Amino acid sequence: MREIIFDTETTGLSPAGGDRMVEIGCVEMINRVETGRSFHAYFNPQRAMPSEAEAVHGLSSLFLSDKPDFAESVHDLLEFIGDSPLIAHNATFDFGFLNHELQRCSRDPICLSRMICTLVLARSRHPGAKHSLDALCTRFGVDRSHRVKHGALLDAQLLAQVYVELTGGRQIGLTLVGDAVETAAVSGSSASERPFRAARPHFPSDSERERHRRFIAAMANPLWERFLAPI
Repeated sequence: MREIIFDTETTGLSPAGGDRMVEIGCVEMINRVETGRSFHAYFNPQRAMPSEAEAVHGLSSLFLSDKPDFAESVHDLLEFIGDSPLIAHNATFDFGFLNHELQRCSRDPICLSRMICTLVLARSRHPGAKHSLDALCTRFGVDRSHRVKHGALLDAQLLAQVYVELTGGRQIGLTLVGDAVETAAVSGSSASERPFRAARPHFPSDSERERHRRFIAAMANPLWERFLAPI
């Protein structure tokens, strides 16, 4: 199954209040494994960058001044995400900005049925714990030492690892294999060294047939006689 992990950076918290998306990063996963394909873009928000937002992601108005408008990159973005489920941390925030930008350039919004929120997953799995991306990276042993500031692509890459852990972990399916190897090591034998045993016949012997007849005969009006042919 193909899934897209994504993250956005913005000028603030409210698209309805005039805030814009300035960066998006997307990571492709197939069957919970990163494929190495990604999509990353910066956008000129056509407005000044508030100092509070710049302190979070480090993207200044000067840096973004020569970047394209969202509408110039929307085709490539939509082609990359396709019709796959979209996973984000606090996904309603990211979906809100993404759909706001899509509507600004007369594109259809992405249906919320495609949304998977890792914040909701984390709260369900670890109620009462801290659920920030940093906290989840620490919990699951995901290296975030290079995360000095928020960055959409970097955060999507970190979230992809967290998402795998939230949905079962990378060791799924390995436990039984490990147990089998350990058992073989303890017993000191391998499959090739074990003696061959022929399969047991699956038909009753004459003595088994006779015991069965006596067993049925001792029953009062047994149902087996109604529905089964005599042995």
